[in-house]
Amino acid sequence: MPLPRLPRLVDAALDRLVVPGYSRLGYLARSASWPALPPQALAGRTIAVTGASSGLGSATATGLAGLGAAVELVVRDRARGEATRAEILAAHPDAQVTVARCDLSDLSDVRRYALDARDRLLALHGLVHNAGVLPAERSESPQGHELCLATHVLGPFLLTRELLPLLRAGSPPDRPGAPARVVFVSSGGMYTASLRTDDPEYTEGRYSGGAAYARTKRMQVVLAELLADDLAPSGVVVHSMHPGWADTPGVADSLPGFHRLTGPLLRTAEQGADTAVWLQADTEPGHCSGLFWHDRSPRPTHYLFGEETAAQRAALWTLCVDATHDADAS
Repeated sequence: MPLPRLPRLVDAALDRLVVPGYSRLGYLARSASWPALPPQALAGRTIAVTGASSGLGSATATGLAGLGAAVELVVRDRARGEATRAEILAAHPDAQVTVARCDLSDLSDVRRYALDARDRLLALHGLVHNAGVLPAERSESPQGHELCLATHVLGPFLLTRELLPLLRAGSPPDRPGAPARVVFVSSGGMYTASLRTDDPEYTEGRYSGGAAYARTKRMQVVLAELLADDLAPSGVVVHSMHPGWADTPGVADSLPGFHRLTGPLLRTAEQGADTAVWLQADTEPGHCSGLFWHDRSPRPTHYLFGEETAAQRAALWTLCVDATHDADAS
């Protein structure tokens, strides 16, 4: 039997103190009160997960498959995707798991994958934007965009739009509690960045991969809010979330100092992925849209910086539209 839910003030204190809230300690304290999801909560639903070959993406795909979803692993490296598929089937032999290659930073490749998906699939009930990068030096996508911006913002924006016919088909009006759901896997690091629409390509000053990562993770949260409004008439809901501090290959490789310092406190990939899975499976997030979640609860989107202005939000939307329109013409 689940324990009583943490009082709101205690939960909020864990969140604001960061270390206890984002670590495995926060997960263990909160999850003790969570009811288990039904074993086949996602039966009959098809969900695509980007960056699904390792870490949080693999854990998310495994969790979705364990709840009965047909899962599409959207990966840059097909061989690694096939290895992940084999691991999921070893854990869930009856699962339906497919592998599709797509480089989210390459807008032309995003269009190619989306066209293929529209030919193969009848409907898409969920899309998890998990693919991520944290480059040591500034680099650019094939279309000339800074790599974090291309991977975390422009690619997901374009993919969501290109897959909208499938997402609409996955949001039948006669099932108002079960719409298709788009989930952005952001980062708690986004709290350290403001929305930089004045220099979105990070061409000014000395480049920092960590700063570029945080900036674009902030963009993801704002973009999820904008897409939630834009897609509301389609019946599709959009959310963003952050996983806390999870022990993944990406963290170990890109942030070795942080990994050494916080190692004993890091969550497992499965614990970090829990909210992304829950957002696809539970009824509550199907009745709202545009929220930012951590450990199955909505969280504030600002601590260190004030809210974005209407002009900044409009500039982010224009950036995404213009960049992906340019891809159309190239």
